Amino acid sequence: DFLCISLVNGFTQLRYNLGDRTVILQTLQKIHANGNTWHSLSAGRVGNEGYLDLDGINITRKASPGMKALDTHTDFFVGGVSSLNLVNPMAIENEPTGFTGCIREVVINNRELNLTVTDSKGGANIGDCDGTDCGYAVCKNNGTCQVENSGFSCSCPREWTGTMCEQSIYCSQNMCGSHALCIPQPSSLSYTCACTLGWTGKYCDNKIKFYIAKFVGNSYIKYTDPFYGKRDLQYSRLSLNFTTNQTEGLIAWMGKSEDEDNDFLAIGLANGTLKVVINLGERISVPLMHSKYFTCSDGRWHFITVVQNQTCIKVYLDEELILFEDIDPQRKYTALNYDGICYFGGFEIGRKVNIVTTGLFQNEFFGKIKDVVLFQDSKKIQLMKAEGYNIHDGNSGN
Repeated sequence: DFLCISLVNGFTQLRYNLGDRTVILQTLQKIHANGNTWHSLSAGRVGNEGYLDLDGINITRKASPGMKALDTHTDFFVGGVSSLNLVNPMAIENEPTGFTGCIREVVINNRELNLTVTDSKGGANIGDCDGTDCGYAVCKNNGTCQVENSGFSCSCPREWTGTMCEQSIYCSQNMCGSHALCIPQPSSLSYTCACTLGWTGKYCDNKIKFYIAKFVGNSYIKYTDPFYGKRDLQYSRLSLNFTTNQTEGLIAWMGKSEDEDNDFLAIGLANGTLKVVINLGERISVPLMHSKYFTCSDGRWHFITVVQNQTCIKVYLDEELILFEDIDPQRKYTALNYDGICYFGGFEIGRKVNIVTTGLFQNEFFGKIKDVVLFQDSKKIQLMKAEGYNIHDGNSGN
């Protein structure tokens, strides 16, 4: 399998093969090869249907029956490859050759790659394309960079300030404490303080302890499992108690959630109904829906346990078996490689639930969670010792 973007006789070409045949898309217009015109290119596929967009002009190739997953386990190359022998002969039209020019702002599945010496795995013969102190995107938030004798300066849009336009003007005089993040609120010309785990109050200056975590929106807990290296990932288990009066929300997500390759097990609510989704490596997530509607958004405590026995999934709600399904009788993938990461209630601030979960869940969780147990551990995990923001003490009324 491969996916390749290349220049062919001045045209941009996308070629990909999901295991059965090579699909080829080519732009209608040529690129300006004058060395000073930037082009915006978007290319990819949904299932086996491909798209290629150059400077806003789109080409698509309708899907025909066939394979739908891109199974590659190699490095991702930009501008060239370490050895031209690695290039599949079907991936390009002519003999393979490295790219000469400038590339910036590479985004894969909504995640930007940092094309730097420290962030990349390797490379050769790469220089700075801009050649000035301004470089690329030195000034944040659409600021304009000017080269000066002493380096550079940024001219910032109205709502931003700082040497690189990195700070909102609404946060420039903030009173958030050292245990807080300032979140600008442009609509009210103000800001709010997002408190780190264990702190609360308007300015996050009140220390708290909790055993019941209360999620109030823009809240999340990220727990790293210290025993991950010793787990048998073919037999996973997650159980917890939750209460909410909302009909939508992500309760728990076991997995890194960085790109579409990551395995995950997710629990949440959709239309007031319990929804469990699991992906063991096929990129085709399998959602399991509880058939009894509107039973989980009643403000009462509910106890849920999800058990993964290779590809067999069991879901217990209030100690009643409500779902039992073998998601892949072929047993192609049987382990939940979740990297020891568990999210509760949502994801990091700025990462929207509907985008990270590709629409599987719509909102972050509003409600309370307690008594979280992983696998067959004898102890509940200590949510207080995890990472997170905007978590209140669920025992008290705040």
